[in-house]
Amino acid sequence: MPRLTLSANDRRLLWIALAVLLVLRLAALFTTPFTDTTEARYAEIARKMVETNNWVTPQYDYGIPFWAKPPLSFWTSAIGIKIFGSNEFGARISVLATAFAVLALLFHWIKRWRGRDQAILSTLILSSTIIFYVAAAAVMTDLSMMAGTTLAMVAFWNAMRSPERRRLWGHLFFVGLGIGLLAKGPVAVVMVGIPIGAWVLLRNQWRNTWQYIPWITGSLLGLCIAAPWYLLAELRTPGFLQYFLYGEHIQRFLVSGWEGDLYGNAHSEPLGMIWIYWLIAAAPWSLLALAAFFRPRLAARTIFRSEDDLPFYLLLWILAPLVFFSPARNIIAIYVITGIPAAALLIPELRGLLRRSDHLPSRSLRPILGLATGLSMLIFAYSMIVFASFPDHAPKHSQKPIVLDSLGQHPEANLHYWRSRQYSAEFYSQGRAQPIETIAELELLRTNNQLDYLAVRPKDFKTLPDWVSTSFTPVFTHQGTILLREISQSETPLTLSKK
Repeated sequence: MPRLTLSANDRRLLWIALAVLLVLRLAALFTTPFTDTTEARYAEIARKMVETNNWVTPQYDYGIPFWAKPPLSFWTSAIGIKIFGSNEFGARISVLATAFAVLALLFHWIKRWRGRDQAILSTLILSSTIIFYVAAAAVMTDLSMMAGTTLAMVAFWNAMRSPERRRLWGHLFFVGLGIGLLAKGPVAVVMVGIPIGAWVLLRNQWRNTWQYIPWITGSLLGLCIAAPWYLLAELRTPGFLQYFLYGEHIQRFLVSGWEGDLYGNAHSEPLGMIWIYWLIAAAPWSLLALAAFFRPRLAARTIFRSEDDLPFYLLLWILAPLVFFSPARNIIAIYVITGIPAAALLIPELRGLLRRSDHLPSRSLRPILGLATGLSMLIFAYSMIVFASFPDHAPKHSQKPIVLDSLGQHPEANLHYWRSRQYSAEFYSQGRAQPIETIAELELLRTNNQLDYLAVRPKDFKTLPDWVSTSFTPVFTHQGTILLREISQSETPLTLSKK
């Protein structure tokens, strides 16, 4: 296939679009607060890691281990917090740096095999997918895993196809696996093993794989990266390996509505829902990928008749999470993320689907690229404006305004949440916001001789005892949560309705 050739003007526009997307994402680090539950929970775990100086066992609450995920993403966020402070930028900057590293790795890889122009286009496509934009600076474990799996897939290809530095790339393959094990666990190895195993089998590369990949020294390198933490975590909190390896990696996916989850609720989705999630996660570019279904012969020619077999390798990479999670019900959209880089690289390979010939240059591609990129920017800008200016209409909620209105005005006060745990409140209050579950705990507020704030969801109002209406007064409402302040004896409380 001819290499993609862009005009100087097109190349300049792609670089500008890429720069705008990255600037928007950088700005979102400051303008978007931590929202409940996932990102706020992981940010709070990282903050507790710094506060308690316990870098071995992530903590769900003080003294309670968080066994659901390995610590790599918590480590990187905790380092950011230690350097830049306990704020959104500190917790997120390491995640954004990881995203930039992934983009740089893929850019240089595709530049070598397909040229600079296709590398620019592929980088822009990846940057403007919904899932990558969200994960690129969100405190979650998935981007760290994607970095590990991407490094492993790129390194394996280079080790198999490039005689120069073959040994280096072979060892970097195992470094990627080690990173994946520390970021998410054995599932990272599975996401790499499925496409590589299928490619080796279908292309009869058994002998070359055995010869070109340093299996012994590489495996030892990968184990040296990941195994020490797993062993130390089990020694510090016995039972971790059984819960994490069996519960999180087997029961979670095989048992619909799994009730053994210690830290959340199991999801129960229809079989095959992972494919719908992929269409959403890869949007708006997934719409272009659907063009392959309307021109299957041309798609097959592009994928299966390439001289270097790279499109077929990318296709297997994309399909790995989709095939693996198709029979699973307990899934969420982020599970497709390991295959998204391959989709960004494969879509430019399929450019012939958009016209009757695959010869270049392709003027018909430009308006589609402009429309998709512009739509991405519009969505991203909209999300930033909503969180910054209209938080009550945001798709997810944050307790940051509640904390600022209470502890910001009275740093000596206490903040409690009635029968709900809000991780964003814990983060912004430096762990001071705590849930109250029982009437007995609530009664203690009357005698502690301290100023107390009580945050209550409207649906929980009817569970409050009657004395609360005479001891607290409402002062602030945010995203459905009502903040009550304890009143002095000279104050007259406002009437609280339990309807």
